[in-house]
Amino acid sequence: MMFNHVWGLLAHPDREFQQISQRKETITHLYSSYILQMAAIPVICSAIGTTYFGWMLGEDRVIQIMPVTALYIGVVFYLMLLVAVAIVGKVIHWMAHRYQQNPSLSQCIIFAGYTATPMFLSGIVALYPLVWLCLLAGIVGLCYCAYLLYSGIPAFLHIDHNEGFIFSSSTLAIGILVLEALLGLTVLLWGYGSHFW
Repeated sequence: MMFNHVWGLLAHPDREFQQISQRKETITHLYSSYILQMAAIPVICSAIGTTYFGWMLGEDRVIQIMPVTALYIGVVFYLMLLVAVAIVGKVIHWMAHRYQQNPSLSQCIIFAGYTATPMFLSGIVALYPLVWLCLLAGIVGLCYCAYLLYSGIPAFLHIDHNEGFIFSSSTLAIGILVLEALLGLTVLLWGYGSHFW
């Protein structure tokens, strides 16, 4: 079921968002059947990459961490990803109050969780953590998240595309701020984790 949503969001997001909205999903089901697994992708890949290969910051500079340290950092990183989905969902809920549709907080968190799918998938490249490759994958993931947001918001809130564009742009700007904070903490954790633990 989970991978059907992943494929659907990547291949035909409009149809997939319609199916998701018809299912009347709960936050508990979203987290237990989707977000917990998807958020594990960048965490596990980062842990493997930083313990076996290390961050390659040049030809002779590699930052590698111990497996026990990776475990501690991975737990913190994982919790940060789970909280980030809820924060973006709360932002969408807060901004949606002025619309007639006025979705519930759980609907907004569910929408944010599925919209974050490309960012979770972009974490696969952390298996071999080259800075430029991780940056490129993050940009591609962010662009596809933006596409999902711009294409999904009008149907989600039942508003026209012009108003949906403004709403999505505002949500994306706040989401990028959350992402930058998360990335900053992630770089500190994975890059300098051996100094902390």
